[in-house]
Amino acid sequence: MSDEDADSADQPAENDAEAEAETDAEEPELGDVEAFEDRLDEAESALEAAETEADLDDVDETLDNIEADLDDADLPEPDEDEEDADDPREELESRLSDIRSGVDDQRGPYADDVVSDVNGVKSTVDGTRWTADGADAVVETVQTFAATVNDTLGADVSAPDDLDTSAFDDLVDAIEAADLDADEDAEEIAELLDATDALEAGVKDAEEWTDLSVREQLRRDGYYDSLGGKFKDFPPEWSALKEWQKRDDADMVLLLIEKMGDSEFMKRHALDALKHMGNENAMEKLRELANRREIPAIEAIGKIGSEDGLDAVQEYTASDSNPQLQKAGLRAVAEIGSAAATQDVANQLVAENESVRSVAARSLGLLGDTRAIDPLADVLADEDESESVRASAAWALVQIGTERALDAAAGYADERSFIVQQEAQKAARALDA
Repeated sequence: MSDEDADSADQPAENDAEAEAETDAEEPELGDVEAFEDRLDEAESALEAAETEADLDDVDETLDNIEADLDDADLPEPDEDEEDADDPREELESRLSDIRSGVDDQRGPYADDVVSDVNGVKSTVDGTRWTADGADAVVETVQTFAATVNDTLGADVSAPDDLDTSAFDDLVDAIEAADLDADEDAEEIAELLDATDALEAGVKDAEEWTDLSVREQLRRDGYYDSLGGKFKDFPPEWSALKEWQKRDDADMVLLLIEKMGDSEFMKRHALDALKHMGNENAMEKLRELANRREIPAIEAIGKIGSEDGLDAVQEYTASDSNPQLQKAGLRAVAEIGSAAATQDVANQLVAENESVRSVAARSLGLLGDTRAIDPLADVLADEDESESVRASAAWALVQIGTERALDAAAGYADERSFIVQQEAQKAARALDA
């Protein structure tokens, strides 16, 4: 073989080696920090040059590949002996995250962003109580936005004349129907977003009911109309309250609680008014206040006397840690007069507090359930019980009024205790009648 042939024979092997070396150079070792930094530099440059959503998609794909390789890479670990030693992996991951954020920041805007903002404004308009001036301002702002949508998209959405928020749905439909592309229709999307910003600002600046002072809210709701421009007692809210109580207008009394319920003075007088009125229109609010352990509300529910309020007060018959609350609950269930509460009330005949036992006995009398005769008779027969509680038991038996109940009480007509004797003699006279 000639030297030339030998050289020719050796050449393919040399070319293969060179190709392999080039491949190794193109595909860096997974543990090569500098190689990752170079790839991130290229991704960053691609992001800066990106002009379309497709360009950004390519950058995202590049970052996905880098992240996958980074997860598999065997990178140097930070020196455990150095407190502030650099962690190459952490630095690369942080930079990768920053570039991803840059991609997200550069995307859009999209028509969906406009739709989302419009729906947000719709929720605000729906969920806000506006003054008359505020409502007019909102309507005007929505009309302006609708005009911009129509001009930008060539749509024909009717502008609303009132706070009917169905107009927002029509606007959203028009925006979605335009099928705007983030690249091709970027200018139109930007115009709509500017208009949406103006829409949000206009609604935000419109006068809400809560922007008014409490007295201004009461005035606009007609609370002071009952005064006819004059009042005797101060504050005027109290004078007006007395007038609404005379007119049995629970709604106006509830309005005062809503607006001035943080004033213990006004709340106490308002609840007292409801208690004297006994108006069932107040039940929902009274139930709410009873759940907060408001004794006047519990008393008012009893005054109304509707079984709709029973579950709101019955639980307090056993509130032995608060005798005042417990007595209010016992009286309320008695005034409601539901036999469903008889056992709960009877259970308190053995309560620790004497006044609670007395109120429980009288409440059983008001309930009139004959199942209470035996427990009341037991209380009356208990010589260790206080005179007041025994007298209450006798009174309750007279209230129940059946022959058996009267018999149980009449046997104590000669009782040494005067107050027990009085009730027993009433029972005896009732039997003789």
